[in-house]
Amino acid sequence: MGAVTRGKVFLSRWQDSHRQAVSDGLRLLAVICLTATWLPAHADVDPGRAVYEKHCMQCHEGNVPRAPHNILFRMSQPEDILLALNEGVMKQQAAALTREQRVHVASYLTGSDDTSVLDRSMPMCDAPLTVPDTGATSVAAWGFDDRNHRFVDGDTAGIDRDSVAGLQLKWVFDFPGATRTRSQPTIYDDVIYVGSQHGIVYAIDLESGCVHWSFEADAEVRSAISIAPPAKEKPLTLYFGDVAGNVYAVSGMDGALRWRTQLNDHPNATITGSPRLYDGRLFVPMSSREWATAADPNYACCTFRGGIAAFDTADGKLLWKSYSIPEEPVDTGKRNPLDVPIVGPSGAPIWNSPTVDERRGLLYVGTGESYTSPAHGNSDAVLAFEIDTGKLVWSKQLTAHDAWNMSCFIGSSYNCPEENGPDMDIGAPPVLISLDSGKDILVVGQKNGFVYGMDPDAKGAIIWERKVGLGGYAGGIHWGLATDGTTVYAPNADTDFIGRYDAERFPGVFALDAATGKQLWYTRAEEDCREEEKPACDAGVSAAATAVPGLVFAGAFDGQLRAYDSASGKVLWTYQTNRTFTSVAGREASGGSIESDGPVVYRGNVLVNSGYLFGSRVPGNVLLNFALPESAVKEGQ
Repeated sequence: MGAVTRGKVFLSRWQDSHRQAVSDGLRLLAVICLTATWLPAHADVDPGRAVYEKHCMQCHEGNVPRAPHNILFRMSQPEDILLALNEGVMKQQAAALTREQRVHVASYLTGSDDTSVLDRSMPMCDAPLTVPDTGATSVAAWGFDDRNHRFVDGDTAGIDRDSVAGLQLKWVFDFPGATRTRSQPTIYDDVIYVGSQHGIVYAIDLESGCVHWSFEADAEVRSAISIAPPAKEKPLTLYFGDVAGNVYAVSGMDGALRWRTQLNDHPNATITGSPRLYDGRLFVPMSSREWATAADPNYACCTFRGGIAAFDTADGKLLWKSYSIPEEPVDTGKRNPLDVPIVGPSGAPIWNSPTVDERRGLLYVGTGESYTSPAHGNSDAVLAFEIDTGKLVWSKQLTAHDAWNMSCFIGSSYNCPEENGPDMDIGAPPVLISLDSGKDILVVGQKNGFVYGMDPDAKGAIIWERKVGLGGYAGGIHWGLATDGTTVYAPNADTDFIGRYDAERFPGVFALDAATGKQLWYTRAEEDCREEEKPACDAGVSAAATAVPGLVFAGAFDGQLRAYDSASGKVLWTYQTNRTFTSVAGREASGGSIESDGPVVYRGNVLVNSGYLFGSRVPGNVLLNFALPESAVKEGQ
């Protein structure tokens, strides 16, 4: 769906129902309060910020009932806001603004760049894709395997300790107008598949960076693309979700839509975790924007409860849906200071890609915090669901009494739960490891700085626990552990940009024995930040780590990408991605923070996204491909 069509659909939904617009993440547009005051041409701040502060800020900093806090603007696209300002519900209020001012404010509010409405041209590949072999090499999912090991075998990686120093930047792909890059690339038969902030999914040639085709989803695609290789008469198919709760199956050959469905669960439901493809089914984790919607003091907080939806990969039919919180939310009888009902239980979103336990027939996930007091027992917990039915088999809570939402961050705090945090989600997927002893263990990292070894045969009973950092809103262990089957590699952000936790921090990478949790080594990440970028820039390692034989790759908030010796923790190679580049499209582009998705290693190439203007981090809009010289790749294979 194109931007104009998408915007018109949005306007139609506004006319039909104010609540339906909430489900599209665009409810905020109805309450933009623009005055008819002229903006000086020589504003010495970001021009979009200047428009916002002069014309909108008085309504979106908690001063006007039903005006959402500005955090919600990040959920929309600039084209949608522009359409509302130019032709839609905000046309009258925006009449005194110039076209340039509207572009600036739409870009600023959504965390995009002005170029997003100007130039999205891409270098297209000359030759069409050829039908791949069924046994082609791939790195085809978020965790690289069903158990979320994030380990790439030596033959597929094509890189090792001896060759890693030869990595050089091969090409740079830019996402036009984006300020964050969060969809981890996946690869099949030398074609890279990746989503983007503006909802465009690209098929990119590994060798040159040219584009074979693109597909435009309705909203931002944050998840990794799950790839179903061709088999017998089944074609190559890609599966993914967007932040509006849509689920897609498209052709890997030309991007043609095979089917599309919707979570149809909650007005604020979204898909940020990567769907898990297994045995003809697609398991989609359900997270939510309600943590941000709660910033509206007139919003009856809260009614979302996390869960998993299972779809048939053949036609998108819903097979089952199961919730983190089994109970239906109800009016608690309590009211916030504006006499708005407090609703619960709520929260426990699932941010991570489910882990498959084929032997036990289970899916494992980690959950986030509750949104309402009292915190539910399945928040900040590891949950086990039956693969076939979705039945919740067991739950092991790792942090009790954790209830938080965005209202806690703003002045009114009307919907802030009594607990007020500490917001210690389990954002990283559980990792299922078969030890040399024959025993299986679940290893789980949490934002509080703990790593746990848990027994899947004893309802998640804790075997060992290891505290590797102080923890905080941005981690601790944030997005993903990696393992080679005996050692667990834990990236630790340990950053606290809001100043709530005051103690020694340990940003960097830890290596732990999988069986005992014993620390084998720790390598501190040394900060490489420009003074003007602080506190958005720091040394924290939040993004998921990636392991190959002999190496661990991890990226940091300051833009540093490093390769560590997996035996000693010594840094063998590093590159600062927080800089300016020229992309394959000939545009100037920039890197920034490496935030959530981890590096992907494939046939002597290392792919990583850089840039994340969200959560007070450094913006950027690039996918970088580092590669070994051809001879080194051959030797590595």
